[in-house]
Amino acid sequence: MTNRFPLLLTLAASTALAGCNLAPKYSRPEPAVPAALPQGGVYPAAASDAPDISKIGWRDFFVDDRLRQVIQLGLDNNQDLRLAAANVLQARAQYRTQRADIFPSLGVSGTGTYTNTAQFAASAGGALGNAGVQDIQNFSVAGGITSFEIDLFGRLRNLSRAAQEQYFASGEAQRAARVSLIGEIAGAWLTLASDREQLAIAERTLKAFEESLELTRAQFRIGTASELASRQAETSYESARNDVATAKTRIAQDINALQLLTGAPVPEALLPEQLGDGKATIDALPGDLPSEVLLRRPDVLQAEHQLIAQNANIGAARAAFFPRLSLTATAGAVSSAVRKLFGASTDTYTVSPTASVNIFDFGRNQGNLEYARASQQAAVATYQKTIQTAFREVSDALAQRGTIDEQMRAQSARAQAADVAARLSDARYRAGVDSFLTALDSQRSAYAAEQQLVATRLTRASNLVTLYRTLGGGLE
Repeated sequence: MTNRFPLLLTLAASTALAGCNLAPKYSRPEPAVPAALPQGGVYPAAASDAPDISKIGWRDFFVDDRLRQVIQLGLDNNQDLRLAAANVLQARAQYRTQRADIFPSLGVSGTGTYTNTAQFAASAGGALGNAGVQDIQNFSVAGGITSFEIDLFGRLRNLSRAAQEQYFASGEAQRAARVSLIGEIAGAWLTLASDREQLAIAERTLKAFEESLELTRAQFRIGTASELASRQAETSYESARNDVATAKTRIAQDINALQLLTGAPVPEALLPEQLGDGKATIDALPGDLPSEVLLRRPDVLQAEHQLIAQNANIGAARAAFFPRLSLTATAGAVSSAVRKLFGASTDTYTVSPTASVNIFDFGRNQGNLEYARASQQAAVATYQKTIQTAFREVSDALAQRGTIDEQMRAQSARAQAADVAARLSDARYRAGVDSFLTALDSQRSAYAAEQQLVATRLTRASNLVTLYRTLGGGLE
């Protein structure tokens, strides 16, 4: 035991020395955005008791059970989400590999040597003669540190910290992918509902224009209507026929897009028939939230972890300028018999500290340090821009949320008025009071107003989803 004391002393000293850290002290950059989310003007006023919708679970936010099932289908099968999960596993494995460099590598080895030696003896006349053969056996076992860099200046610890932060960043990237996927699936589902309703409108309008075309053609044949009226009716009919075909194409593409997002076929029973006046989400506004709420968004947290990783890389690059100390140490036993190795044997130990430093590296270390600093500055800019982008996304969603209800009221009134005008104009035309051109123009206006109303409903429904997503909702 006494002979192993230098080895233990060396280990204790190396552990005590490994305490210096050359990385800059990290402080979170101040967000370059206003302290509060926009208010007043076009922005809606938030009630003081309004819930924080970013903390509402997606199963509670989306109230249509069919949509909830489609979202769950996507969370279970989407390939991008699986890729993000694989990236997390890769980053965790890289962190474990890098972290292992901090600790010494321990090993055990055993050897056995067998030597056959001829023995010679001198005869009476002085000549040498073969006196026999002697077998020499030697056994040894040793264990200890096979490789250990004494991290005096924090190089290994900073590399480990950088790998750890990249691991955390990959986790936030996975969370961000989840939030984005939920929003994309909801948007695709609502778009499909809107296009199916647009198809129904186009088919009703096509039927009405077909009746008008047949009427004007009959009137033209008997001379009570001009060819101009017949051609105008034909133009409207063909336009509506084109709209029907286009809507069918969009619906097929919507289903394809939804199946790509979900990563699996979506049963027809889970697809919406039309948008209608039904609500797919709760009608919630965010409370009076400060802009710091954006710091909880996964993409912002991802950018911050990457910034911390670059900060640690500066420390590792600085440490490269200083000497690098390594240690190899073993302790063991030597005996002429295997059975005596752990009993009556001779104890041995070796301690081999090594120090190395580059005298001339032709600017390699300086270049690495400058690169680490530039990467850190780029990470700061990325972090700030991520926050600014988040602020802009939420502000845009709030601006639309503040006026969309007024748009809905206006479009509803317009569609209702256009429908009444179309029916009155048709009655007047059939009574011979108005021309066919007036009636046809009223039909076109009613058709356009109904289409625009559906588009506005889609905008309102999508805006609620966007507001929920941009505030970081969907993690629970």
